[in-house]
Amino acid sequence: MKRGGNHKIVPGKTSGSRKKRMRFVTTRFAVMAAVCAGLVLSSGCLNPFAPRLTDNLEATDMIITSQATPQEVLQNFKIAYTFRDSLLYSDVLDTGFLFVYFNPDESRFVSWGRHEDLLTTGRMFRHFQVIDLVWNETIYENAGETTSDISRGFGLTLVGEQTGYTVTGRAVFTFKKNKDQKWRITRWKDESDL
Repeated sequence: MKRGGNHKIVPGKTSGSRKKRMRFVTTRFAVMAAVCAGLVLSSGCLNPFAPRLTDNLEATDMIITSQATPQEVLQNFKIAYTFRDSLLYSDVLDTGFLFVYFNPDESRFVSWGRHEDLLTTGRMFRHFQVIDLVWNETIYENAGETTSDISRGFGLTLVGEQTGYTVTGRAVFTFKKNKDQKWRITRWKDESDL
């Protein structure tokens, strides 16, 4: 084809090479679409960005509760840890939350508030690929109308890319019923076997 020449374009008529090129592009697009559809269908409901699940969940453990009781708060706590869900975790903590643990290096109890606990837990959620929390026996429970105390044994397994830890111990929780009728944790004393 010469530039500037008199070329007549007739609608509906294309040159042979252009037809071949269009057929190639159409065929290539169809193959790519079929491959993409096959990948989507073969992956089922796989979400490559979702955290791996633990094997220790019962069907009833998978239900996020309305936190109508302190036990329901602990269920949501477990779900938040298992799915590394910082939003759900933040909802189990009262605004005046306090975390207390014994630091053997300093031979004293150390505490921090809700903000620092959310930051620390968020880092833990990002670092470990599998977090498996198992609530064991209830050691004691003192339930009131608007406050409650529960001491529970637990096992916590943390699995990272190259590290893994298992911690067992006891946690002593204090709960408060809030104005929105949800129970939340106001104090958590960690008595882990470190």
